[in-house]
Amino acid sequence: MSVDTQTLNEAAVSHYLKKHLDGFEGPMDVTKFQTGQSNPTFMLKTPSHNYVLRRKPPGVLLKSAHAVDREFRVQKALAGTDMPVSKMHLLCEDDSIIGSMFYIMDHVPGRNFNEPSMEGLTPVHRTGVIDDMNRVLAALHEVDITAIGLSDFGPEGNYFERQVGRWSKQYRASVTQKIPEMDELMIRLVEERPKDDGQRTLVHGDYRLDNMIFDATDTQVRAVLDWELSTIGHPFADLAGVIMQWQLPTGSEGRGMGGLDRAALGLPTDQEFIAKYCERRGLQGIDNFGYYLSFCFFRMAGIIQGVLKRGLDGNASNPGRALKLGEFVPVFAKHSLNALNRG
Repeated sequence: MSVDTQTLNEAAVSHYLKKHLDGFEGPMDVTKFQTGQSNPTFMLKTPSHNYVLRRKPPGVLLKSAHAVDREFRVQKALAGTDMPVSKMHLLCEDDSIIGSMFYIMDHVPGRNFNEPSMEGLTPVHRTGVIDDMNRVLAALHEVDITAIGLSDFGPEGNYFERQVGRWSKQYRASVTQKIPEMDELMIRLVEERPKDDGQRTLVHGDYRLDNMIFDATDTQVRAVLDWELSTIGHPFADLAGVIMQWQLPTGSEGRGMGGLDRAALGLPTDQEFIAKYCERRGLQGIDNFGYYLSFCFFRMAGIIQGVLKRGLDGNASNPGRALKLGEFVPVFAKHSLNALNRG
């Protein structure tokens, strides 16, 4: 059955916020953000303040997916740290209000770059944007998870062991076609997993340029968005996720740096970005980076497979784009296997 993810019961939202959100006053103008495939997100404009509502999709969903309550918790906990996040206002866990759980946060004004080529910026500004992206990533992995009350935000044990298991299970639950590379990866990523080095930090899970709001005129990160996949885990998964994105083709689908003259555009090489990250965290380097890169491609293949399945079932946030994205599952699987083979 098709489920409407494009509209919002504005009367129900307005009534709820008048009762539960201090300072809220209508009238309210609602528009849906068309970017993002996981949790439908809406701008709520009022005469005095702009908010964002982010909801779990209605309908039957994969277990543990679309965890807007976790998104709310982690961003609220990060308030006051070096991590730039939006101000969290409230979490509504009562599905009867609009049909699914949702939360309200501040709208953060600024710029969002859909592609790392950042058309229209000077090379100096591109360098600054990517460097601040690097700075914030290193800062995220230095957050004291005990001090902010998130030591229980993820289970103990080897992060990659549980993540490979989770995404293998999610992939099998949403598979729509046989992809031999995925079958091989689900075996090899278990067999070739590096020994746990003891690092246990907060990880974002989908850290990339288009999940950030930057200053309207400068290069500083104003807010990191889309924390659905955040947990306590291994920091190299976030770092490898950045490099994974950059290895994809340019354009609105790949949103990567494939084929770009990075030096001319003021963009760093993969190695330069990794080195700067290690410098900021006091690390000597990273062994077996190919495994972490392979894992990120594999996880993204699993995520996109879930998006495709929701598109076919009719309850994706953007059904047409979901079907288009689904074409990339075999592409990510091949990239994952190549990275693992390179080591």
